[in-house]
Amino acid sequence: MRPTDIDRKLERLLLTVQKPGRYTGGELNQIAKDWRRVPTRVAMIFPDVYDLGMANLGLAILYDIVNRQPDMLAERVFSPWPDMEAALRREAIPAYSLETKHPLNEFDVLAFSLPYETLYTNLLNLLDLGGVPIRTASRGEHDPLVIAGGHAVLNPEPMASFVDAFAIGEGEDVILEIVRCYQEWKGTGRPRLDMLRALARIWGVYVPALFEPQYLDDGTLAQVEPLFPEAQLPVVKRIVPKLPPPLTRFIVPYIDVTHNRIPIEIMRGCTRGCRFCQAGMITRPVRERPVAEVVEAIEQALDLTGFEEVGLLSLSSSDYDEVLDLVREVSRRFAGRRVGLSLPSLRIETFSVELMDLLEGQAHRGGFTLAPEAATERMREIINKPVTSEQLLTTAREVFRHGWHSLKLYFMIGHPSETMDDVQAIADLCKQVRDIGRDEIGGRVKVTAGVSTFVPKPHTPFQWVACDSLDQIRAKQARLRRELRGPGLKLNWNNPQETQLEAWLSRGDRRMGEVILGAWQRGARFDAWTEHHDHEAWMQAFAASGLEPAFYTHRERPIDEVFPWDHIDAAVSKRFLTEDYLWSLEGRTRVDCRERCFACGILPRFAELRRTHPGEVWECPEVRTPSRKKVEVIPLVPA
Repeated sequence: MRPTDIDRKLERLLLTVQKPGRYTGGELNQIAKDWRRVPTRVAMIFPDVYDLGMANLGLAILYDIVNRQPDMLAERVFSPWPDMEAALRREAIPAYSLETKHPLNEFDVLAFSLPYETLYTNLLNLLDLGGVPIRTASRGEHDPLVIAGGHAVLNPEPMASFVDAFAIGEGEDVILEIVRCYQEWKGTGRPRLDMLRALARIWGVYVPALFEPQYLDDGTLAQVEPLFPEAQLPVVKRIVPKLPPPLTRFIVPYIDVTHNRIPIEIMRGCTRGCRFCQAGMITRPVRERPVAEVVEAIEQALDLTGFEEVGLLSLSSSDYDEVLDLVREVSRRFAGRRVGLSLPSLRIETFSVELMDLLEGQAHRGGFTLAPEAATERMREIINKPVTSEQLLTTAREVFRHGWHSLKLYFMIGHPSETMDDVQAIADLCKQVRDIGRDEIGGRVKVTAGVSTFVPKPHTPFQWVACDSLDQIRAKQARLRRELRGPGLKLNWNNPQETQLEAWLSRGDRRMGEVILGAWQRGARFDAWTEHHDHEAWMQAFAASGLEPAFYTHRERPIDEVFPWDHIDAAVSKRFLTEDYLWSLEGRTRVDCRERCFACGILPRFAELRRTHPGEVWECPEVRTPSRKKVEVIPLVPA
């Protein structure tokens, strides 16, 4: 279907769906190149609703990088909400890009961003809506190249049958290398397999069709066998040696989206070593942007967008070396402009009264959030978040003293070795915090407990442990619902079935692909949305595939088991993860690795980057510790 035909049909169709602004394009700062003059066309796809996808910084960065190339264009695609999908199918309109309304099957490269696993069925749905064969084995020389990146592809095996190539790790450089590889192949007349073999030579690119998994009689993985000389293992994650200048020309939506703000990444990576946190493991090493660069980016972005709020993003904002100087400079530079400033992911143990005083002066101030993750010191030692309850209560008192009325506390249930007493402690601790708030500010205090359920993710020290069963999760949630009632208290929790789905998808092997396909064929869409989650569709898909769901979730893995993701190297060694898991069983903790290096494996990789990119790589804070004592290196215990 031609773009003009799509436009004509949309004029009538958009009057019948919710939020038509999701589907029009034409926003301030979008980039719409002349389709006929640009030889290579890339669809940047976030397989969730526009409202969420437009808040995704990674997608915005890659969109900008590709569009800076004169011989490439990038256009955005998001998943249509169910009402729009029904209308598209009824009117035989394919999934299309916002900028020029071209169908997906007319693009050269379809680049999917997958930050979380529950987007998998939406990916299949978009391929189907866009007229693209769902299975990679069914695609021919004239079909688009389907690639995917993001945190969820650190275990690519569940989606291996549907994605031609995965970009493992950071995408700023590798996206152009992938597209250049496609350009070199296009028009040569060579088989599609030749392109896939060429892609496999790129650092950080995994091409699953070039490998074959083999299984043992007990159903566990024996090995992943390369089928071609180019198929080298392990596939090592891509690391950007130096963070490029921040993006400043953000597209401004016509409608409300999840975050109507300017997102500026001030730091990438984390050195805290929380054992449950996949992001903290897979984004190492830490790289920081200078204060001057961040402030200049804010000024440019404010002028280019008109937004009034800035989010200073990182996994651990208060671990940014110059965070006080940064907040002071932002406050000074933009005084009188009523710029709201948010610092997500503030640490209990590193947060300072001085920083709170600075934040107190910001124009738009909401509630305050702290993430103890567990309510007893025993549990916090197991998960390597060694914060004392006294520290938490002291920080909470300071928050209320400085004028905040609302405090949100994030917890997880389902951690290894958790007992019902540990769950009860969540309620007890929230009541203590509420009482402290009442002492400081009276009855206005509101304490919200956000309680999610732990999923043991790949490439973390807890990848060996089992998930809680549905019955265990429900029993713990029932206890919290009974206990966290009354004035000043609120509880938020997640659906246990959705937690189980996340575990299946994140811990699955290549056989899970048939389950994902079967669930989608039975109507699974928007699995991350509670109102659309269809547990029965997934259970039917498991039954049809002959796989047992509990195999992926409810068993503790032996130390020597080969994981489906072991051939993907996140640059933190499995040996280190094994040792850290064994430490957790003893309740042993590690300090911030800016203070003491525990030889996780990332520094040799980063040292190699410094050697091969002289003059381009900043000293990472694990090596350069300007405001801290010299790093002490602790080698791994010999095997």
